[in-house]
Amino acid sequence: MTGKLALALALAALVAVCVVLVFGGKSGGILKPDDAGVIARGEAVYVAHCASCHGKNLEGQPGWKAQDKDGFLPAPPHDESGHTWHHPDTLLFRITKLGVAEAANLTDYKTRMPAFGGLLTDADIIAALSYIKSRWPDDMRRRHDELNRVFARRESSAR
Repeated sequence: MTGKLALALALAALVAVCVVLVFGGKSGGILKPDDAGVIARGEAVYVAHCASCHGKNLEGQPGWKAQDKDGFLPAPPHDESGHTWHHPDTLLFRITKLGVAEAANLTDYKTRMPAFGGLLTDADIIAALSYIKSRWPDDMRRRHDELNRVFARRESSAR
């Protein structure tokens, strides 16, 4: 990991702690994958703004692990075959709201994913991410919940 990436992740973590303190629940995160109303809203947001790249079944684009001829990574899957569940809720929120480059402070990162902060409300972003998480198998959701709790503990002890 480069120093720039480490610094960016540390800054993201600080913001993440604040979001967790404001929105956090028993999972240690901000997502609500068991709330039917949030899931319904999230599905509508996902279909309208995410599915065209990430797939209607969260499958992502083919070859998502390798850069294309222009240096861009195709959209990754959000199902169990991808890496979305490897990241805490707060980082997923920041990436969606701010875009990957700003969320991780990587000015030269090439991505086709726009920042959705100017288009979607925070509640819409949380709903879309909650919908994604609601589609994961139970064991993956439990591991993700534990990741959120560990992340929140680490960040609160770093203060």
